[in-house]
Amino acid sequence: MDINQPKSTVARRSFLAATAAIATSAGAVRSASAANEKINVGFIGYGLIGKRHVLDFRDKPDVNIVAFAECHEGRLNEAKSLIGGKTRGYRDFRELLDAKDIDAVVISTPDHWHALMTILACAAGKDVYVEKPLTLFVREGRWMIDVAKKHNRVVQVGTQQRSGPHYSRARELIQNGHIGKVVSVRMQSYRNIMPGFGRPADSPPPLDLDWNMFLGPAPERPYNALRGLYHFRWFWDYSGGQMTNLGQHSLDIVDWILGPLPSKSVASFGGRFALDGGGETPDTQDAIFDFPGFTAAWSHREAAQGERDPAGSGFTFYGTKGSLSLSRNGFTITPDRAIRPENAVPQFTSDGQPVGGVARSRDPMETKLWTTAIADTSGNQLDQFRRHVRNFLDCIKTREQPISDLESSHRVSTLCHLANLSLRLGRSLRWDAKTESIHNDREAAALLERPYRRPWDTELKAVIRT
Repeated sequence: MDINQPKSTVARRSFLAATAAIATSAGAVRSASAANEKINVGFIGYGLIGKRHVLDFRDKPDVNIVAFAECHEGRLNEAKSLIGGKTRGYRDFRELLDAKDIDAVVISTPDHWHALMTILACAAGKDVYVEKPLTLFVREGRWMIDVAKKHNRVVQVGTQQRSGPHYSRARELIQNGHIGKVVSVRMQSYRNIMPGFGRPADSPPPLDLDWNMFLGPAPERPYNALRGLYHFRWFWDYSGGQMTNLGQHSLDIVDWILGPLPSKSVASFGGRFALDGGGETPDTQDAIFDFPGFTAAWSHREAAQGERDPAGSGFTFYGTKGSLSLSRNGFTITPDRAIRPENAVPQFTSDGQPVGGVARSRDPMETKLWTTAIADTSGNQLDQFRRHVRNFLDCIKTREQPISDLESSHRVSTLCHLANLSLRLGRSLRWDAKTESIHNDREAAALLERPYRRPWDTELKAVIRT
């Protein structure tokens, strides 16, 4: 199929208009009758995380995997072979959305496709499991929320850590004051992949890859292997680099535990300082988020790992009684020792402070801890994936909000995008969460939205205007 064919766009606009009239009632029918039915699921994208999702959905007794859509023919054939039977395959995901027998779709594509595919799927009456990052730019998030609400769709976002039981326990401990008032959160991811992934020359795309479909709403570019499978995330056309790739996971947990997070301002610094290969997104970035009552900081390095964190977390909440370091494997609470404030004043002679200085005291409380230490090693990453799938399937039947809902994911994605805008513009940004606008910065405000390439701009308008 030629994705630029005018008749295709017209036909889909007619289809979406008709679907819009029945999507809400379709959701009501499923909630009333589908408690014991199998859910027919279609997959869009079969890559690094997409294959993981196929395996996890396949293992659920109330799921039928009926179709795949993938613009890479080799991956499409592998996916069909994995499931077997009469599983259908499409090179154009819109044909999958047109299928009346599909109840839900799983979107595991490059980042720049997440929002538009979710919007079109919701308008087609499908419930959606979509991978993070939720969006490529800020405005997409509100479009997704509005369309999902209009069509009464369940949308689960792939921030699977929320489904880990030890994450829930850590959340409860923090919210109940076990580490005191949280005043600071530090998040990081460090590795060394020097010298980078090289600088391949532009070339004709592989015969089994529909490059035009891969690009979709992104700007037209000649094929380059470094812009293709996996490596797309190093280019602003398709992704926000590690800030949106890994930073969203950590910020999502901060929002879940301490949120909702109405950030007042964001400042970010860094650049592509060391990696010699192609790419645009920063290999070094530090971002600071100013929240009411505490600050949070994200840091990543791609070309300098440094000393490994013994706990393997790189993610710590600091409170007035102690700290909680959290990872997908578990968490550790380290208590602070209770000391008299005057005993924290330094002295540089053995006989104490000079006359009139702060006098130290001997107090039995100096041997006490502000809270109790806890070590939890129960985390299981694969179990988190499976539980996240289970939550989505259950919500399809009950029509309840899933654990990783659109509204919170949009809020967190916005933080990541603001950090990247701050870095690229070279200045801090003040954010109004109520109006979803940037204060007194027209240049930055103009970057909250990007144009879609034809015909995808028409596909979008056909939905958000109906």
